[in-house]
Amino acid sequence: MSNATDCAYELGFRTVDTEYADRQLPIDGAVPSWLSGALIRNGPGRFEFGGERATHWFDGLAMLRRYGFADGTVSYTNRFLRTDAYAAADSGHGATEFATGGGSFRRTLQWLRSLGPPEPTDNANVHVAQLGEHFVALTEAPRRIAFDPVTLETRGEFRWRDDIPEHLATAHLTVDSNREETIGYSTEFGLSPSYHVYRIPHGRGARRHVATVPAAGPGYVHDCSVTESHVTIVETPLRIAMAKALAPWNEGFLDLLEYDEGAESRFIVVDRDAETLVGTLKTPPFFTFHHINAYEDDDELVLDLVAFDDDEIVRALTFDALSEDAFAAAPDGQFVRFRLHPDEGRVRRFERYDGGMELPTVPKPVRGRRYRYAYAQATDRKGANGLVKLDVDRGTAAEWWERGVYVEEPRMIQRPGGTAADDGVVIATALDTRRERSMLLVFDAETLVERARAPLPHAVPFGFHGRFFPGV
Repeated sequence: MSNATDCAYELGFRTVDTEYADRQLPIDGAVPSWLSGALIRNGPGRFEFGGERATHWFDGLAMLRRYGFADGTVSYTNRFLRTDAYAAADSGHGATEFATGGGSFRRTLQWLRSLGPPEPTDNANVHVAQLGEHFVALTEAPRRIAFDPVTLETRGEFRWRDDIPEHLATAHLTVDSNREETIGYSTEFGLSPSYHVYRIPHGRGARRHVATVPAAGPGYVHDCSVTESHVTIVETPLRIAMAKALAPWNEGFLDLLEYDEGAESRFIVVDRDAETLVGTLKTPPFFTFHHINAYEDDDELVLDLVAFDDDEIVRALTFDALSEDAFAAAPDGQFVRFRLHPDEGRVRRFERYDGGMELPTVPKPVRGRRYRYAYAQATDRKGANGLVKLDVDRGTAAEWWERGVYVEEPRMIQRPGGTAADDGVVIATALDTRRERSMLLVFDAETLVERARAPLPHAVPFGFHGRFFPGV
């Protein structure tokens, strides 16, 4: 993460109270008139519940943020998801999430102890997706919240109508626009823990089971890699210790995570077409949250990840660590390329960029295919988080930085009719700690030259992920 020592970034972990509806933002510079649609992001907006403060960044109440683009203008809307978790917090009950213990998570642990039905949180604060005609907010608990993509009003819970087991869900649904489907997976606990891979045909709000593969632990799997014909689940030594779930003193999900230093990381490869397990390949241990992209190269699968040496980054995002300035000194993620040869059981590892990075994205048309450019949050400079554009063929990078500005996850939007891989713009939200407000930034995707910035009326807490929806 950033090496700041003034803790100015703490502004990004403060509760915001005001909700705005379709507020037009002032613009310094020019937003291209062809940019039409909405960037909808998700993340925490409130960290206090019934006189208590959440203990981890992941535990804030979900607040959606919408940035609408039309004819060179930018509008802003933010709204909390009105969920059971929100109602409980509003009535004075404590937080019950990733690291913060409390009532509903204790009930979930009681389910694990008694094998009764689960009551997972509906605080869907991690990501967003479009499932058929539904827009939904996602988290790693198996509950999804539908919302209006224009007003951000909560529409209620979205439920699958299938029997795919799901004790943990993925918030990272991978959209494969070339095959017109979305890939996801779930984690099942029990005596034989498993991962269940599924597909969602575009235009439909229903899942189809692809394959079930055995899990070790099981692992804490935040993201997966998808290529034209394969899905690869990367299982690191960060495991869910089910024995701990039986202990009455463990209250938060973070309490259940253990890093097994003696374990290897595993690549579990599934054939999307044959719907079978191809094989499991092992490599020395590492940890990852996010996958950059993946593609097929003859008999090999190429997986690009943001990798860490171990799970220290998970602990560094607690507010105890933040107050000690350990957040600023947390490890940086590295761009690592793995080349897998499933037939031979071979894994090769390559370092592709020596700078720190996180929250990577690639242009939508090249997801799951050979690609040239990736964009990410740059994290290894004092007093800021920047933006980095990576040329994965040449192993070079271009960066943008501004003192006191903390850039969040970028999104590259290609210009209609453009033919070059980087013909378009990159949009990203950022926190300006000197002016104590957030802003939307627009960059030229080829040069990373700033084209426009639009300041918000307030400082928004650091969010997680979002998607750009054309025409919304």
